[in-house]
Amino acid sequence: MAKDPLAEAGFYVDELNKLRVLDPDVSQKTSELKEECKEFVDSKHGMFSIGFYLQHQPVLRVLQAVLCFSEISQFQKIVGGLIELVDELAKEAETEKMKAIGARNLLKSVAKQREAQQQQLQALIAEKKMQLERYHIEYEALSKVESEQNEFIDQFILQK
Repeated sequence: MAKDPLAEAGFYVDELNKLRVLDPDVSQKTSELKEECKEFVDSKHGMFSIGFYLQHQPVLRVLQAVLCFSEISQFQKIVGGLIELVDELAKEAETEKMKAIGARNLLKSVAKQREAQQQQLQALIAEKKMQLERYHIEYEALSKVESEQNEFIDQFILQK
């Protein structure tokens, strides 16, 4: 039969579905013992039992404190482990957050670089188009000069 993981960790759920640090059986036995002690004190032997209680009260308190201390120390160990785990998870989350922010910033810078490069290329294309237009005009002008010179040469040869 599988053990309850809460019970293994020192936590128990009572009949009212409340989380307890004390085992319900121990709690019930303690309550029963308390009731029996009260009945005994209230009975005709009450004077003897009150004296017994007063005489042994420091011992009973020490036993109660030892039981309580062990449960508290166990609880503190569990809570300490939980806090360490949560701290680790927080550090990991912070690391992942920083990685995501870095990746986002890198993506933005790459996009800006591409936009700047695209603008540079468009400016270069416009410059090359203007140069092509100048070359075209120069070609037309030189073609016209060539045809005029060829015509002059032809006339000169024909006159001789």
